Amino acid sequence: MKKLLAAAMLLVPAMLFAQSPFDGTWKTDLDKAKFSPKPILFSLNGGMYDCSSCSPKIHVKADGSDQPVTGQPYDTISVKEVDPHTVQFVTKKNGKTVFEQTRTASDDGKVLKVKTTSYPPDSAQPITTESTLEREGKPPTGSNAISGSWKLTKANQSDNGLLVTFKGSGNEMTLSDPTGMNWTAKFDGKDSPVKGSYGVDSVSLKQINDRTIEVSYKRGGKLIEVDKLTASADGKTMTTVSESKLTGRVSTFESTKQ
Repeated sequence: MKKLLAAAMLLVPAMLFAQSPFDGTWKTDLDKAKFSPKPILFSLNGGMYDCSSCSPKIHVKADGSDQPVTGQPYDTISVKEVDPHTVQFVTKKNGKTVFEQTRTASDDGKVLKVKTTSYPPDSAQPITTESTLEREGKPPTGSNAISGSWKLTKANQSDNGLLVTFKGSGNEMTLSDPTGMNWTAKFDGKDSPVKGSYGVDSVSLKQINDRTIEVSYKRGGKLIEVDKLTASADGKTMTTVSESKLTGRVSTFESTKQ
């Protein structure tokens, strides 16, 4: 009997018993990030706000009132012009604020500073982000100075937005982070629910090799993002190549095990 049991055990993949190289808590270093070079396009002109690089595109009144939108992680957006160089945004989902944002263009119009406070649905602690974008091409005439084509060059974020914890068990993996986002999914390509996120509601996993996995996120049954995660041979760093299936933007991030 013992011999039969031993023989049967040999048929079980070794990876199911080995500790996953992703196990543990990781922190992303945004100073090492390689942001997508694809431009971000938006404008405020004649009392209307347009985001042509958004998917789907956004076209709403910029009068400070909640305007309905579809296909986004939020269902309303308000846009308020503070001055010729500054615009404030507030998005909501079912009346609950998703994020507040201020965009301010420099006096020469070449640099855009963006300050964002995001409110995850299951967390009392918001995520704060400060981003720097550089203008590409000339600004459109007659528009607020935030208008035009921009390239993201730098970002800083509060730690609760940079930390994530993975736990492998058999043929499944669990993710959790300080914002309350969490999920557990098997490596079978089937959708599993995501909790604590406005942006996505399901996830599926695919094992590429011993140190690489593919994580696919959906919202309302539509593929939103595909992340390819690769753990280094020494287990100290993790590289994430993140592709937005909505905008075609691909960025690369490096995280360090804590």
